[in-house]
Amino acid sequence: MGNKYRRLNKDDAAVLLVDHQTGLLSLVRDIDPDKFKNNVLALAEAAKYFGLPTILTTSFEDGPNGPLVQELKGIFPDAPYIARPGQINAWDNEDFVKAVKATGKKQLIIAGVVTEVCVAFPTLSALEEDFEVFVITDASGTFNPLTRDSAWDRMSKSGAQLMTWFGAACELHRDWRNDIEGLGTLFSNHIPDYRNLIASYNQNAES
Repeated sequence: MGNKYRRLNKDDAAVLLVDHQTGLLSLVRDIDPDKFKNNVLALAEAAKYFGLPTILTTSFEDGPNGPLVQELKGIFPDAPYIARPGQINAWDNEDFVKAVKATGKKQLIIAGVVTEVCVAFPTLSALEEDFEVFVITDASGTFNPLTRDSAWDRMSKSGAQLMTWFGAACELHRDWRNDIEGLGTLFSNHIPDYRNLIASYNQNAES
């Protein structure tokens, strides 16, 4: 028997964006920088579209790690923002854990930089406290495929589910009939080929 299918539930999920900082983003080499930033913003806008509680956190932002990516502040001006003074594992910061638990959600959607540290450490910590964790692989980045794959292996073997932002959005949405235009717009804004698909659909619908 395989593992039970544990699907994302928009009524029981929160999003944790960990250390998407300007300095750390310069370290990402396992994915094209422009594609990576697009994926991060796509995940953020998906979180906003589905109304998911979202928590932003940074590590030692006054040092070389740099400040949070400005666009994320713009998307979530009122979200909890935890500037950790030094803890490498976000879960070691009491304010961060309080903010996570205050959402009341048991499913955590996590992405961050770098994958084997800023994503893996809080993922493993949350799993230990019986949260369900869904790691968004294409909105998380690191030095190279070797370090990425090692982190993915460690997290998945501990019970985390690895997903892309597109897969997560589809699983949260469940049924196209819930909102064709809204989800289509989200996809079109971040996937060029999907923009072409929607344009073709709209043209056929008008004819």
